[in-house]
Amino acid sequence: MAAGHLQQLWWGAAGLGLSRGALVGRFAALRPLGLLLPPQPRLLAVSVSGAAGGGGGLEANPFFAKYQGKIQELRRSNPEIFESRLDQRSEVKKQPVGDSKQAEFVRLMEEKFKESLHGFTKNKTLDSILNVEMMKRKKPDEIKQIWKQYYSGEDTVYAVIPGKTFDLIWKRVQDCPSFLYPLPRKEGYEFFVGHWSGPELHFTSLINVQSRGESAPTQLVLYHYPELQEEKGIVLMTGEMDPRFLTVTEAQCLASQVQLFYATDREETYRLVEEFNHRPNEFKYMSVIGELEQSRLGEELRPQQDPPSSTA
Repeated sequence: MAAGHLQQLWWGAAGLGLSRGALVGRFAALRPLGLLLPPQPRLLAVSVSGAAGGGGGLEANPFFAKYQGKIQELRRSNPEIFESRLDQRSEVKKQPVGDSKQAEFVRLMEEKFKESLHGFTKNKTLDSILNVEMMKRKKPDEIKQIWKQYYSGEDTVYAVIPGKTFDLIWKRVQDCPSFLYPLPRKEGYEFFVGHWSGPELHFTSLINVQSRGESAPTQLVLYHYPELQEEKGIVLMTGEMDPRFLTVTEAQCLASQVQLFYATDREETYRLVEEFNHRPNEFKYMSVIGELEQSRLGEELRPQQDPPSSTA
């Protein structure tokens, strides 16, 4: 397997007015589960209306087999909770969104991530990776090279982000800490929910949120370290992932989308993030996929299209 990928993110360039239950409920209303979409060029209309009762929406999703063990474990051990997840799909239309305080939602989400970090490093500090005082005596380019060499043999994602770019991302995170990121798959697209908890960005698949609700486990964490930003003008980033669900290339695609949507100069691109957080009725999933495809991120993950056959 290839060594860890240094994302060339020398990028140039918290609160949410939505209750935790409403966020989970909105995702539960999507059908099929995970909002699977076919790859380009066969873009089809997608229904986001929920179906009441039954578990058919789960089994119909192509990614169901991947999470089947966890879903059936929940069904067996907590049948009432499992049924409540399905009921949310029919109830979500009746529930108002945006009726809870931002601070309460963020507090609950942060508690969720702290509880779901099984197998991940908790309180991962930069000092646990590098000698920060020694780094302060080096030039930015030297630090970049050290960061690259440190992770060159690891299967993970990592980056060095320009301080000004991170300032823009961080400013926007305070207003819009959550977003829905599409990951190209052979079958189409699998969506992942990304939510910031301090300088950590946690990802979990949408099918996990829909089937397991508030107990959905983290599958990728991006750790951002601004300790050197003031003196050196850079922010270091590294990640940890659950290899049962994500490859390095897939994690890299998700990490790169943070720049695409949060560090963009294009108003129409960042508007998608604002709509997801504050105007969910205006949010268009197909527009997110369109931005991803236009950027050409994750092209290596998409199935190769057979060239059209020539006729005599």
